Amino acid sequence: MVDEVLRKAVDTAWTVYLTTHRDVDVADGRRCLLERHLQGRLEASQGETEELTCSGLAYLDRLPKDE
Repeated sequence: MVDEVLRKAVDTAWTVYLTTHRDVDVADGRRCLLERHLQGRLEASQGETEELTCSGLAYLDRLPKDE
């Protein structure tokens, strides 16, 4: 269940991010950073997929553009 919530949140956030940032490659390293960030949020009991997705999008927007 926890793995499913994390996977859905990462996939959704990454898909939205790629849609709004056409210059970012699908294999960009920010996806890994996103997954680690959301794993930490999930472990801190923020376990709803929608909350994790929003948190992930906010995190991606704060990352430097040249990652």
